[in-house]
Amino acid sequence: MTAPTYAPPSAHVRYRLTVQWDGTHFAGWQSQPNARSVQDDLHAAFKALGMQAFRPVAAGRTDAGVHAEAMPVHVDALSASARIPAARLARALNAHLPTDVAVLDAAPAPAHFHARFSCTERAYSYRVLNAPQRQPLWAGRALLVHAPLDVAAMQVAATQLLGEHDFAAFATREERQTVRRLHALEVRPVGPLLEVHVRGESFLRHMVRGIVGTLLMVGEGRLGASDVAGILVGRARSGAGPNVPPHGLYFTDASYAPRAEASVSE
Repeated sequence: MTAPTYAPPSAHVRYRLTVQWDGTHFAGWQSQPNARSVQDDLHAAFKALGMQAFRPVAAGRTDAGVHAEAMPVHVDALSASARIPAARLARALNAHLPTDVAVLDAAPAPAHFHARFSCTERAYSYRVLNAPQRQPLWAGRALLVHAPLDVAAMQVAATQLLGEHDFAAFATREERQTVRRLHALEVRPVGPLLEVHVRGESFLRHMVRGIVGTLLMVGEGRLGASDVAGILVGRARSGAGPNVPPHGLYFTDASYAPRAEASVSE
């Protein structure tokens, strides 16, 4: 079977962007009625530059309140309207974007590059401020947990979730098949924070937040590290920990096969 090429429409040029945003005031990436979205803000910036472009496509769809450090995005624009050199496009777009979203870089993309379907791995981080008192500089950026956490137990529990499993117990209102593969799941102390780093090809709705909520229950001693395997087998959402709030979650990175990363000139 021939692999799909995902080529842009005729007479269009495809751009690859890296976009960063503070998710506090967004309803998420995806365009939706009566709510602010990153997709709509970015699309409006292209229109403000006089570029006739399709709606941007991102590597992943973040929920309301979730941040992104480096989200790959592609945009197809009518060639005749693309008068701004690619080297200047990021700065030009940022002049028309609000302060909580920015294009970090922009370049022509090969026709076979697709931000979502070419993506082979997505990475998220969840940040926990484990401290006796609140710290204003981390407000809206990390979940404050006052109680001491058993990091070693959380790390042991995390190893049981690696590999391919049915993650139904960690998903919310999920209608797709629930088997996923985690390539990495690490719990790391980083300065004043405890960070949970997770990588995989794709994730279920609220899956990362459910995993973090479960690991926090292990860290607080409300679950044993060995209980996580039973939660997977049981497949019941009620057996796992609660979804942690979105403000501690960041989309951090995405990976692509070498062909998708190839230069536009090839």
